[in-house]
Amino acid sequence: MLYLVGLGLSDETDITVKGLEIVKKAARVYLEAYTSILLVDQSVLESYYGRSIVVADREMVESNSDEILRDAQTEDVAFCVVGDPFGATTHTDLILRARELSIPVQAVPNASIMSGIGASGLQLYNFGQTVSMVFFLDNWRPASFYDRIKENRDIGLHTLVLLDIKVKEQSLENMARGIKIYEPPRYMTVGQCAQQMLEVEEDKKEGVYGPDSLAIGAARVGGRTEKFVAGTLKQLCDADDVLGPPLHSLVLLGKRAHELERDYAREFALDKDTWDKVWAANYGKQ
Repeated sequence: MLYLVGLGLSDETDITVKGLEIVKKAARVYLEAYTSILLVDQSVLESYYGRSIVVADREMVESNSDEILRDAQTEDVAFCVVGDPFGATTHTDLILRARELSIPVQAVPNASIMSGIGASGLQLYNFGQTVSMVFFLDNWRPASFYDRIKENRDIGLHTLVLLDIKVKEQSLENMARGIKIYEPPRYMTVGQCAQQMLEVEEDKKEGVYGPDSLAIGAARVGGRTEKFVAGTLKQLCDADDVLGPPLHSLVLLGKRAHELERDYAREFALDKDTWDKVWAANYGKQ
């Protein structure tokens, strides 16, 4: 059996009882380590699980899945995913490859940012499509997220924005030369995301959102040091010191937000007067 085991959002204790039993008994245990990270090191996981763990980077999962699936017809293999196996990423290719080899697959669900963001006070059924924000480069500024946000905004729904992480990435120069030297890890912040969003709006000029659009920045959701801040996109550009270390996410509020959401999120506001004024002028309506 190939087991896809969700690890939850924060630390070694977030794994479910079912997931922990599978990890302890599996012949091999892999940790998918490029779409998200836990807030503890691999050694902490190994100590708690009582198992050695093989870190599976993007290259292994996408190009060397045969090694992960080796002998899974006759023994159990645990493939551990931060959050939920079918949350921010589905690992569809790995599952389809297992099916081709007649390997049974079972997923063990857990909390992900898709559900954990409810701690911001926003109601999950008021969310639309989730989008991703990547680090912009001088000659590469993808803006496909903009149209998805517009679709959400047109029907008044919130948008969860997942922020880029760069783990075990090569520079273009080293990649071209085939040199296996990797860049230091980078994790996008709410401030960087908000700034890039405003830059895209300035280019597009379609009025999907703007400096005065309300948003909530989230950090280390589900962890002991979980933190939320609420304000305008302009305010969130300078909120990284308040939010602290990674991982960060951002939510752009939809205009049909409920007054209960307003009151709950107001406790996180960087400036409650600004929050009240912008809300009264623009939100709580279709």
